[in-house]
Amino acid sequence: MEMDTKLLSEEITFPVEFYDTDSMQVVWHGNYVKYMEKARCALLDKIGFGYLEMSRSGFAFPIVDMRIKYVQSLRFGEKVRAVASLAEYENCLKVKFEFYNADTGKLTTKAESTQMAVSMETGESSFVTPQIFRNKVEALLQGGKDDVH
Repeated sequence: MEMDTKLLSEEITFPVEFYDTDSMQVVWHGNYVKYMEKARCALLDKIGFGYLEMSRSGFAFPIVDMRIKYVQSLRFGEKVRAVASLAEYENCLKVKFEFYNADTGKLTTKAESTQMAVSMETGESSFVTPQIFRNKVEALLQGGKDDVH
């Protein structure tokens, strides 16, 4: 299915905080993982399947793969525009990220994370995402939030 990336993307903007930087006031590389999580949470909330909904469904989605490409540094006092886009949802939860300096518009970082569904009851991995998640994504693709639980 061809995905409408506008419906399956979410954007947030936030400041680079002092505690996210190193002694040169550049964002420490490990904090991009935190930025990915902030953007992923916003995307999952848009879908209607945030971490509380995941837990209620009986599934957890641990990270199984993550990739980050640093293009340009972000610094204390700058604003970050983070865009999270759902790239895959049927077999896994794959999200692509782009981080921009919100003031200049320059791309600073590209990243990707992959999460697999795991039954919280049995601890077994699933090679397809739960139907409730697929229903919510497909409802959003069709133009509205899902009311199916």
